[in-house]
Amino acid sequence: MTKNIFVIGLNDLNAERLKRLRGVEDVTFHQLLTPAQVSETQEFDIPAMLADAEGKLDAFEGSIDAIVGYIDFPVSTMLPLLCAKYGTRNASLESLLKCEHKYWSRAVMAEVIPDHIPKFTAFDPFDDNALSRIGEADLRFPFFVKPIKSSGSRLGFRIDSPEDFDYAIEKLRAEIRSIGEPFDYVLSKADIPEEIKAVEGHYCMAEQVIGGRQCTVEGYVYNGEVVPYGTVDSIRYPQVLSFFYYLYPSTLPKRVQDTMNEITRTIMSHIGYDNAGFNIEYYWDEVSNKIWLLEINTRIAQSHCDLFEMVDGVSHQQVTVDLGLGRKPDLPYREGPEKVAAEFFYRVFFSDATVARAPSRAEIEVAAEQVAGTRIVSYAGKNTRLSDLPEQDAYSFAVASIWMGANTQSKLLWNYEQVIKKLNYEFTDIEE
Repeated sequence: MTKNIFVIGLNDLNAERLKRLRGVEDVTFHQLLTPAQVSETQEFDIPAMLADAEGKLDAFEGSIDAIVGYIDFPVSTMLPLLCAKYGTRNASLESLLKCEHKYWSRAVMAEVIPDHIPKFTAFDPFDDNALSRIGEADLRFPFFVKPIKSSGSRLGFRIDSPEDFDYAIEKLRAEIRSIGEPFDYVLSKADIPEEIKAVEGHYCMAEQVIGGRQCTVEGYVYNGEVVPYGTVDSIRYPQVLSFFYYLYPSTLPKRVQDTMNEITRTIMSHIGYDNAGFNIEYYWDEVSNKIWLLEINTRIAQSHCDLFEMVDGVSHQQVTVDLGLGRKPDLPYREGPEKVAAEFFYRVFFSDATVARAPSRAEIEVAAEQVAGTRIVSYAGKNTRLSDLPEQDAYSFAVASIWMGANTQSKLLWNYEQVIKKLNYEFTDIEE
């Protein structure tokens, strides 16, 4: 009997990936909301999105066996609402918010893993005395600020001086309500403690600076069992905060990965998160042998799908689909064609600029042909203003992503250099 799975924001690339999963011969995948509705907008009108999704589901004449997604806000926060209404499997809204509401998440972490989190406090960016209140919480320069709900590295800043804080506050005040107000809508649907209700959707976090070798532990919870299944290294460009590439499998020592996995089981069990995928970002400070938990994301990392497929033999969307259908995930291990795989971010480090020339589709295909199995996605077309690109960090602009595999990490880096020589971007109106 055919099973029907509705995927929020399903695009052509992921539709092809899903067809290659295990045990989907009797599954039909349906798009629920377009990619443009959930990814290419800054409005985030969640009530309207929910109404559109519910209209399609209500009109569907077959069975609704699962509703899934693999995109951050707003998709991640909409899933529990839709799944609860239509009786499909997903984590509860409250357990999801204990991960996604960064202040609530830190408060819950402090209950069971206090040695693995930094000093933190919440503040209102519209409070003219915010910097003084951060100081009262025993946070000194340098520290990080970020929204209590964000997506990717958007609106995250390292603060080394009052001038840095003033710059961050200007940016936050201009943009934070675009996520803060829709996040407030989601919060209104949940049972939240009074002390957490006081930290509204437009609030921000200030946190002690932590660092080291960064990685992401991918995992899932199935009927109460927390299962970490893979660790991906996050490599940054030298001397800056922007990511250069994600590398799988991780090169961290096994003992460090084992400890991270144990921390992962402890916190996810304590939160009560169940029957859904997640990932947790960590730092390992080699000098002090300290492990820091950076944040929890309530979804698989879409950027890692091709990496798992290249190395293990199938995209870890297998987790999302199997859990949605109530099955324990059937993930292979090291059955792919490559020993290592990465997603590289081709970045420019201008304050802003306009794309004067971008590679054509044919040029992108020629570049990808330099190394078998390479996939390239360009984010910036001709005449694009870099500041108009969505989901960028505060320090650079990613104009393309390149996914590729190899037998060794050194060969992978060499292959990347051969590919980017064929990507001829040019820029004008550069702001230094």
